[in-house]
Amino acid sequence: MFERPAPKGARIAILGWGSLLWSASPAFDVQHGPWENDGPVLPLEFSRASQRWSGALTLVIDPEHGVPAPVAHALSRRTQLDDVVGDLRTREATNHANIGFLLADGSRHQARDERCLDVIRTWARAKSLDSVVWTDLGSNFADHWGEDFGVDSAVEYLRMLNDEGRAQAVQYVRRAPRFIDTPLRRALESEAWFQSES
Repeated sequence: MFERPAPKGARIAILGWGSLLWSASPAFDVQHGPWENDGPVLPLEFSRASQRWSGALTLVIDPEHGVPAPVAHALSRRTQLDDVVGDLRTREATNHANIGFLLADGSRHQARDERCLDVIRTWARAKSLDSVVWTDLGSNFADHWGEDFGVDSAVEYLRMLNDEGRAQAVQYVRRAPRFIDTPLRRALESEAWFQSES
């Protein structure tokens, strides 16, 4: 798959900030070590409508609407980059284009945003990592809702979901790491309907 594989015995990190951290997936989880909360700082927001989560808005790297937030990382137990990419792609039920990766030596990468790529690469080198892999889904809010993403429009969108969708949205936001503090999260936590969801 890759023109230049990671070095033999490579240290490969997986980045996480959403359900990877708290929604169990045994086949994926067995392939990495514990999550550590000292990953790179990336622009995150709950700005992707997820079919898997019944339309709830999930966290993604969003250079336009996201706010800087630290992410977690875990070391993969695998030593080949294509294996780690495959693990994450399968876990996320997505295609190869939606998985970001880099070799820290700069020889190969795939990422939606060059600025985020630079941040991740600098972090990887400081951590003496050979490669980093992450979910690189983008915001789809405007396509899904017909309006540009904004706090007010996102709150209204979530309010209009059916009961299952609202319950999933509340669960997702509540279980996201507390260090990810976004404008939408703060707005939702002040909403009566959000507070009343069990």
